[in-house]
Amino acid sequence: MKKMLGLLMISTLFISACANQQYSNTQKGAAIGTVVGALVGKGTGDNDKNRYLWGGIVGGLAGAAVGNYMDQQEQQMREELSGTGVDVYREGDNLKLVMPASITFDTDKAELDPSFYPILSDVSKVIQQYDKTTLKIIGHTDSTGSEQYNRNLSIERAQSVNVFLNNNGVDNRRTLIQGQGEDSPIASNQTAQGREQNRRVELTIEPLRQDS
Repeated sequence: MKKMLGLLMISTLFISACANQQYSNTQKGAAIGTVVGALVGKGTGDNDKNRYLWGGIVGGLAGAAVGNYMDQQEQQMREELSGTGVDVYREGDNLKLVMPASITFDTDKAELDPSFYPILSDVSKVIQQYDKTTLKIIGHTDSTGSEQYNRNLSIERAQSVNVFLNNNGVDNRRTLIQGQGEDSPIASNQTAQGREQNRRVELTIEPLRQDS
């Protein structure tokens, strides 16, 4: 409880400071979103709280409806993202979109490349059509640089994607951001090609079930 009160006090001061500074709306949204995300994580210790909250609003799916719902979303997502450089994977009833940093961010930056806006707009449209899902947005880096720097960069990149989705109609109660830094490589960090693969943002779309 003391930790929670401390975080609330810090967040209030932080948000007030943002309001008094000449930051862009996107920068304010990213900063405030990061604080709120930290509060949710610290206050509940349960990353599924967003799922419960959103599920109580839109309801969940049951039985075969889950698979059918995700099948339709997968097909539409693949059609929208064909040839964009974003990979779509099916993992059980979940969908995973892997967004390489090479098409989403400039080197060592956390601001989305404007050329990626139309692609992410298409992602937003599909997500809004299938509201019986929640989203996990997870940033990853290669092992270049310090561990703490990489973790911060991965969080900032995930938050940039989150802010864009929120600003394009995806309810923020559906989204959770995480930063894995260099901890979850999918290729070797010993080669330039491997490091490029590791620099990515993953968006996992999970169905809401009636028993969630």
